[in-house]
Amino acid sequence: MAISASVVKQLRDKTGAGMMDCKNALVKADGDLEKALDELRKSGIAKAEKKSGRTTKEGKILTSIIDGKGAMAEVLCETDFAATNEKFVKFVTDVATRALDIDCDGDVSETVQAAENDALVNMIAIIGENMQIRRIEKWNTNGKIASYLHQGGRIGVMVDVEGECDAEFLNDLCMHIAAFNPEFVSPDAIPAEVIAKEKEIATAQMQGKPAEIIDKIVMGKINKWYKEVCLTKQPWIKDDKSSMDKVAPKATVKRFIRWSIGEEL
Repeated sequence: MAISASVVKQLRDKTGAGMMDCKNALVKADGDLEKALDELRKSGIAKAEKKSGRTTKEGKILTSIIDGKGAMAEVLCETDFAATNEKFVKFVTDVATRALDIDCDGDVSETVQAAENDALVNMIAIIGENMQIRRIEKWNTNGKIASYLHQGGRIGVMVDVEGECDAEFLNDLCMHIAAFNPEFVSPDAIPAEVIAKEKEIATAQMQGKPAEIIDKIVMGKINKWYKEVCLTKQPWIKDDKSSMDKVAPKATVKRFIRWSIGEEL
């Protein structure tokens, strides 16, 4: 049967699928729009299964922050070309936004992956590449959540801050985290066993030195290490003679995350 261009357009507007895919689905469904939708879904699942073994090393990290809630999503694809596709970017944004409605705080990857499976399959069919919703973090806060995306979403940062802080400081803070990649918020946040290990290594390097000066040297090394791994102690991004705890003494960073596309988890 003949399929009119207007019906093809209707199906395309509903699904985002290509014109030929829509036309073929309508032909198989004898022009029935609802049946054609089912055909596209089946086709999408088949395409997704075929592509499931292909490597996903590119992608996008995006955030959504609304009314004391924030979410950051990483979705992978095969090529940088797909990662910049406006439909893919919208999909990642929508995934992050919908994650805000999940009634919990923290890593919600499994919940989102299950909820978004159909939408992901549809996106694979539209873009023509394997894709993976890799991870999602969702927070609730009584403070302020801010984010920063570097290199068009290849690196993403999200912070949760309480106390006195303005928009400029929050932006600088996110940029600092993106640039210096701290491991911990502050020395107090470092697990005791991690500090003990660092002290053990520093002490082993002091063999042959008088016992009375070893403790002093070790503490000097530990304090230097704090400046490398702690957000509050690192040289500040806008003034390397200062640090976050000096720039904003009345602000408290409750938590932060810094993700890079495809990094080892």
